[in-house]
Amino acid sequence: MSEKSKLLALDFIENEKQFHLGFLPTEQSSPLTKNLDREFARSTADGVKNLQLVDRNVAAMANRIFASEQFRRLVDAGEKTIRSGGKVVFSGCGATGRLSILLECMWRDCCAKTPAVSKYADHVFSIMTGGDYALVKSVEFFEDYQSFGRRQVQEMGMGVGDMLVAITEGGETSSVLGTVFEALDRGSQVFLMFNNPADLLAEHLERSRKAIRDPRVCVLDLSCGPMALAGSTRMQATTSEQLVAGGALESVMDRLLGRPQFDYAAGFEKLLDALEAPAAVKAIAGYLDFEAGIYRSKGLITYFANDFLLDIFTDTTERSPTFMLPPFRKNDDALSPRPWAFVKNPLFSTPETWRNGMHRPLRCLNWKLEDYVQMGAPDSVKNNLPKIQSAELLKFEVGKEAPEDRTVTGRDAAVLVTVGTVQTDPSVFEAFEKLRSAFAFSKQLAVGGTEGDYVVPCDLPETPLQLMKHMAVKLVLNTVSTGTMAVLGRITGNWMSWVDATNKKLIDRATRLIMEIGGMDYQSACIKVFEAMETIEKTRKPSDEKVSAVQYVLKELGK
Repeated sequence: MSEKSKLLALDFIENEKQFHLGFLPTEQSSPLTKNLDREFARSTADGVKNLQLVDRNVAAMANRIFASEQFRRLVDAGEKTIRSGGKVVFSGCGATGRLSILLECMWRDCCAKTPAVSKYADHVFSIMTGGDYALVKSVEFFEDYQSFGRRQVQEMGMGVGDMLVAITEGGETSSVLGTVFEALDRGSQVFLMFNNPADLLAEHLERSRKAIRDPRVCVLDLSCGPMALAGSTRMQATTSEQLVAGGALESVMDRLLGRPQFDYAAGFEKLLDALEAPAAVKAIAGYLDFEAGIYRSKGLITYFANDFLLDIFTDTTERSPTFMLPPFRKNDDALSPRPWAFVKNPLFSTPETWRNGMHRPLRCLNWKLEDYVQMGAPDSVKNNLPKIQSAELLKFEVGKEAPEDRTVTGRDAAVLVTVGTVQTDPSVFEAFEKLRSAFAFSKQLAVGGTEGDYVVPCDLPETPLQLMKHMAVKLVLNTVSTGTMAVLGRITGNWMSWVDATNKKLIDRATRLIMEIGGMDYQSACIKVFEAMETIEKTRKPSDEKVSAVQYVLKELGK
């Protein structure tokens, strides 16, 4: 046993109790999917249906929240803020940070295409922990520091007349709560949205209690139980937040346009009905098997899209920390392994892709050493400053350039993703035709619509922010990415047993997983996790795929 690992583990156990989160429903195992790995072993379609069961908990929550006084206040405040010239700012970290960016871009896209509301485009913003860079590659350790969130609110210039909608799946993310406290200090109106019971959070976590019990904060408790994949809040938690926050933002737009408000609870249930229908399950399972087959043969998947590119980014980026897959790599990196899945726009260069998709300049962080010192960052950050500036983000070639980087194995696939029944821009198909010839395989995954290699039938209504289309893409890709990992053996029961312990919350999650599967107490499991992390760090080469500390321990235990 390494003395260093033992001391680090004991310090985590004794001094980081605010990150011991096993009591939260979002961190627990759902009884509905307890045998998820076995369901997928039985058949891919059975696995898909098992995953989909848990989304019904979101529908039950939606019926409660959309009828609530808190939701009405959220919409009223959003309309008033925008009409009076203020800013509505969404903040989040990880999956909710990517959601915040998506919500801003949905708003800006509508304003760009609708002359009647074009003047309102620059009234909705997003704060992503780690900045826009984190949309493409996770900056996980940032979430542990409230001071980082506070600094981003300061840089946004929030004040009286502005409004913050803070979104944190568990209700405890430090950086997001930092945005809450800074916005309050600056006189902004604050809404806080999360997916665990408010009373439970307030009872156990001081940082959460401080925000929840503040009378200036309007709390939206979107509790909908454990995730289909234990602890994977990118699934039902973020689905519910996208539905509620997106429904509120689209309701504001409806008011500005003089349109009647859409029935989001009924619309979401209708979407679930469609995705659970036999034809949809067959299509999702068929595509899932195709993608898993590419990975089994060591091939690569490249998704191509113009519209809904940010939605696809969100899912593919989150696969890396969730399942220990190689993250996106930059064009000047010839050493790191290529990501299993990547995203490209067949029409535009990388700078054009960002400009056209976001309808605003990139908003990355340009913090220097003195900034990190002032914010109280740990030595590990100060001694190795994160490269998360705009110039670094542009090194991820997400445009039409360099398709040859994705066709290196001879077993690689190009997948065109289309959404809805309205005809996709013909130029997208033409551009895809030119690029796909270099790939060994090419497919079209159609979410809605009637044509494609894998057609997922669903009626997707046309609304100002196209919210139900975005919801459909999220639900389908969540099922595909999670199911693919189940088929490939990266899930044990309904636990993501290939988890990357990159922050305090994930160290706790890895420890609890070892406890459950390895049959040991928390202290012993925690020491094992820290020992594994130390060993992996010493032995891993830059060109190697990163090894999961959990998998390392389970192999050592013979599990």
